[in-house]
Amino acid sequence: MENQQTGQAADRGTIDTREGLTGNYVQSGAEFTRDTNYIADRIVADPEAVRALPVAEPSTVGRVGGGLTEGAEAWPVEAGRYRLVAARACPWANRTIIVRRLLGLEDAISLGTPGPTHDERSWTFDLDEGGKDPVLGTERIQENYFTRFPDYPRGITVPAIVDVPTGGVVTNDYPQITLDLSTEWTTFHRDGAPQLIPDAGPERDEMFEVIERVFTEVNNGVYRCGFAGSQEAYDAAYERLWAAMDWLEERLTTRRFLMGERITEADVRLFTTLVRFDPVYHGHFKCNRNKLTEMPALWGYARDLFQTPGFGDTIDFAQIKEHYYVVHEDINPTRIVPAGPELASWLSEHGREEFGGDPWGGGTAPGPVREGERVDPEHTPLR
Repeated sequence: MENQQTGQAADRGTIDTREGLTGNYVQSGAEFTRDTNYIADRIVADPEAVRALPVAEPSTVGRVGGGLTEGAEAWPVEAGRYRLVAARACPWANRTIIVRRLLGLEDAISLGTPGPTHDERSWTFDLDEGGKDPVLGTERIQENYFTRFPDYPRGITVPAIVDVPTGGVVTNDYPQITLDLSTEWTTFHRDGAPQLIPDAGPERDEMFEVIERVFTEVNNGVYRCGFAGSQEAYDAAYERLWAAMDWLEERLTTRRFLMGERITEADVRLFTTLVRFDPVYHGHFKCNRNKLTEMPALWGYARDLFQTPGFGDTIDFAQIKEHYYVVHEDINPTRIVPAGPELASWLSEHGREEFGGDPWGGGTAPGPVREGERVDPEHTPLR
């Protein structure tokens, strides 16, 4: 969650709720600092057991298992009860759409997709008939936040999981949501769903080390560049970002995926930043040392994932560009959305199969995208 400073009100779909303030994301003279407070409730398979565990410390990247953080509540896993609200434009929300699809949770958790732009109040369901979400019946996700918390003091964010019977938001803790989809919703996973979270042990520990660095230096690093309020803050952010990008380039030169031969949660988290890099972050956020297409290992890796069912078929390039270039008015005051870059190269051969392995780790790819959840064919090179 973001704080109530408009300079912090952008990154993962956050809206400053004060009237009359929109498009202000940079605090002059300041470094961008993310507020990582969320509605930390969790949806779990055994709420009573989770409530009985010791109180957990907050985490910026989430945790597998364990107890609740201070003040959080446990909700029961229940097919059909919850609706995931996730704008395709937002990288943090995009993660949840990918994981839901990879695990085959479409029948268990419905999906609502706000449009790519928003005002100072919140994301709106302007893509739906009548401008209302067909399940929740609301025009803005803000209404669902206020249903549960009438005096909700923070930014209105996506992704958010809504309790359909009451219409109130359960959680917007995006790093935890995907981990719980993998570990708490197993009863509803499709046959052949990949194991995105390694078993407890050295591999899981290493994955979370990778996730932590990807989050702090890349996922958040592009925003640290884009929302820098001084030259000094920008220069420092730029150096940090590219040190991490070079580390990733080296790591992916010798392995197909971040953890080796199969897809994990770490790949989902990196992919949603990489797929936005050339269309948005390279120019709009001034992350312009290299384009992604100029980094052989990262570009091959990104194309490999894009061409994998569950990844590229969730990406709406038009919505992504419209969100960043229209909403961030202080960075792009003309609100002109660039025409490029070209998209056909996302489907070019990547050659990553030479590393061997099985992306699904013995599982299978998800089936075709559900009717009503497909990306507009005009907004993607996939047909």
